[in-house]
Amino acid sequence: MRSGPYRDEAVVRGANYSSNTAVRKENRGDSTLYSILKRTMDIIVSLVGLILLSPLIAFITVLIKWEDPKGSVFFYQTRIGKNEKTFRMYKLRSMYTNAEEMLKDLLDQNEISGAMFKMKDDPRVTKVGKFIRRTSIDELPQLVNVLKGDMSIVGPRPPLRREVAEYTEYDKKRLSVTPGCTGLWQVSGRNNLSFKEMVELDLAYIEKRCIWFDIQIMFRTVKTVFKSQDAF
Repeated sequence: MRSGPYRDEAVVRGANYSSNTAVRKENRGDSTLYSILKRTMDIIVSLVGLILLSPLIAFITVLIKWEDPKGSVFFYQTRIGKNEKTFRMYKLRSMYTNAEEMLKDLLDQNEISGAMFKMKDDPRVTKVGKFIRRTSIDELPQLVNVLKGDMSIVGPRPPLRREVAEYTEYDKKRLSVTPGCTGLWQVSGRNNLSFKEMVELDLAYIEKRCIWFDIQIMFRTVKTVFKSQDAF
């Protein structure tokens, strides 16, 4: 396993989070309380986010339509959520309208190991798409998924069906909780990490999750987005 953000994380060494065992037990000891607090936080954050960011979303939709007027500015994908339940995940379109048709010719150029497809210079991505992917603006419509309860603000990223088809039983453990818009993987290296490292980070989050941990990840996500690190 490579060195870098994942190796340096306190999650791996247990330096910061294991030192606060009492807080973690208090939050996770009562799973009902944790669920209520997490859902309340999700609703508040997603509502405020949609209200404050609606002008930005509107501006980006104009740019998307201007560059590639054939397709819709929004699109959805069927994703796998908690306990392998499917749902529609919303995004701003960052690719050309024929992206799915182009994928089959690009699979052998996958730049990440495991059950995911990532390509840094993906020819399917539009110019506007490169910007909104790098800044994660394309993910903003998922706040609607959070309001609906399909997703949480913090949790493992929901995979595609074709990805889950390649999962081992161990990999499927990351599907035991509600998926999120951001998570430990995203703030620990994102696309610089392998699929195996992503799974390990997701399972570390599931084991250690508590409200304070979620808040920490949210603040680190903001920092990561402003730096536009590791996104493509």
